Amino acid sequence: MPSTALTRTLLRRTTATTLYLLRRAMSTDAASEAISPATTRIGWIGTGVMGRSMCSHLIHAGYTLTIYTRTQSKAQPLIDLGAHFAPSPAALAARSHVVFSIVGYPSDVRSVHLHPSTGTLSTLPPGATLVDMTTSDPSLAREIASSASQKGCAAVDAPVSGGDRGAKAGTLSIFAGGDEAVVRRLAPLFECLGRVNYMGGPGKGQFAKLANQITIGSTMVGLVEGMVYAHKAGLDVGVYLDAISSGAAGSKSLDLYGSRILGRDFEAGFYVNHFVKDLGICLRECEKMGIALPGLALAQQLYVSLQAHGEGGLGTQALILALERMNNISLEAAPLSSS
Repeated sequence: MPSTALTRTLLRRTTATTLYLLRRAMSTDAASEAISPATTRIGWIGTGVMGRSMCSHLIHAGYTLTIYTRTQSKAQPLIDLGAHFAPSPAALAARSHVVFSIVGYPSDVRSVHLHPSTGTLSTLPPGATLVDMTTSDPSLAREIASSASQKGCAAVDAPVSGGDRGAKAGTLSIFAGGDEAVVRRLAPLFECLGRVNYMGGPGKGQFAKLANQITIGSTMVGLVEGMVYAHKAGLDVGVYLDAISSGAAGSKSLDLYGSRILGRDFEAGFYVNHFVKDLGICLRECEKMGIALPGLALAQQLYVSLQAHGEGGLGTQALILALERMNNISLEAAPLSSS
């Protein structure tokens, strides 16, 4: 008969093998099961300007949601809709099949997902999926995807564009990076939030969003410069904006922010502080790539000047304030239109 020590060794090996096979079976089942309100539990981290509206769409679609935010009172409107609150990202992940996050900075993303004791990956079940919708570093997206894969899970980087109005209307543009089959499987959830665009492997969603931010930065500079010029030329700026909206100078930025700027409405649909963060990531990526984008650099400096004046908590349309200061004028007295 084998010795007691040998018996224990064999039992440990058998148990380890059984657990491994069980985890693989659970991973396969979870990854292949269709997503639906009846079968899929959702975790949501981050209930700010964007996250609150996005999360509510999933609740209204019938999904069971557990939410985490550092300030529980900010989650109260969602709790009133039926969401459950978790005390940590790890507690949230343990009861979720799909975990979404949309937080402020790459450091926040790293903390909520990769912290060894409180991060989502410390408890996420095999076969579950992380979806980070924060605009963040592409390298961090790849790191999270690698860590998730080692635990039998999947990760998708899926930052969004469309601002607070797009979040409220469920019309966001979603840039998805990761395994294409995983992105396709998540389609029922993405459809609640907007239109998903598959951009490639891990990190490619972040690269697409950064290119989007570069475009927006220069577009916003052009928008407010045109408004300052029209004002100085004695034009009715409201009539001017209406006139260009249907021509080649028309843009989503004009549609979203033109009337807000004229109405001196600088409430954040997207914070200046977060936009400076995004443009800073863009500049670092440009340095790595060895490319020069002077329009990006100019936009970043103008937005940094808003921070220097204590205006980082305003929306990106507050860029007009920087141009007004440079030119010692104010559009505040300008009529909205003469019609």
